[in-house]
Amino acid sequence: MGLTIRDVAKAAGVSTATVSNVLNKTGKVGPRTNRLVLLTVKRLGYFPNAHARHLASRDSRTLGIIVSDIVNPFFPEVIKSFETRARQLGYDAILSDTNYDPRRTREAAERMMEHNVRGVAIMTSEISSQLIQELERRRIAVTFLDLAPVRGYVSKLRIDYFSGIKQIVEYLHKCGHRRIAFIAGRPKLKSNIARMEAYESCMRDLGMEPGPVVHGDLRYEGGLAAGLHIAKLSPRPTAVMAVNDLTAVGVIKGLLKGGCRVPEDISVTGFDNTRLAEYSNPSLTTVDIHRDMLGQMAADALHELSCSAHPQGREYHIPAELILRDSSGPAPAEKS
Repeated sequence: MGLTIRDVAKAAGVSTATVSNVLNKTGKVGPRTNRLVLLTVKRLGYFPNAHARHLASRDSRTLGIIVSDIVNPFFPEVIKSFETRARQLGYDAILSDTNYDPRRTREAAERMMEHNVRGVAIMTSEISSQLIQELERRRIAVTFLDLAPVRGYVSKLRIDYFSGIKQIVEYLHKCGHRRIAFIAGRPKLKSNIARMEAYESCMRDLGMEPGPVVHGDLRYEGGLAAGLHIAKLSPRPTAVMAVNDLTAVGVIKGLLKGGCRVPEDISVTGFDNTRLAEYSNPSLTTVDIHRDMLGQMAADALHELSCSAHPQGREYHIPAELILRDSSGPAPAEKS
């Protein structure tokens, strides 16, 4: 069994309350006693329980981040930049993954509350209004990704999905593509709805009819199935826009299995600009939404809210930028 605060108190000849006050800096302790306790802690090699200190002081230096799918290559860089920025601001960071499960989302939020976090970045939409209200009631700063409206303890990170999709559609149009399919994600996911609506709007603005639209699951397997399906269509689209990079890589594999060349027969684009886009074969044309900026802004927003005497959430804008690679090119010539 490890050392406890009682062991430190006994070795220093003081009360456990005195040791607690020294470690938490929550009470008045004379300089001589303070030094004695700190020297004893160092001599014994005692490491205080951070969670217990936070509960005692009610001044946690912890921020949380909840993501929907840790396997999705979109999230690791967001998490890394969030944790890096949190540490720069003097916080520890804890992570929870929900796997798109509302029950696990509730458990993740409850875990954050148990740890008395100062703020939590919620990067998933599977969360109830009751949970949001409970976080606010506890005065826990919250940053959402494209979800709740801003208010007292709630800020919002808004990715410019429309601009990103518009850049892809206009680029494909300039390359001669007129039949452009869209591989969507989970129907109720707000980011998926925003991208799909942008696709339909931009297609019509350029005089093209949207479709076909195939629903995937934001994962490689869903993209693979969609690619196999697209390869069998007649007439076949000359370009496919996928809702994210992981789906796009699956689409490429499905198209190749179905006998289509990428990009000679069909161009494929993704969205997010993950490392996977750069390393796929062929490398993936996609939209960069600056995941490092996203994680950093999430931590900054939580810090700003949690340190304010009169918190007022605000909206943070994340730009989108088209990145051209080898998976896209001119539309194939029509066969006579």
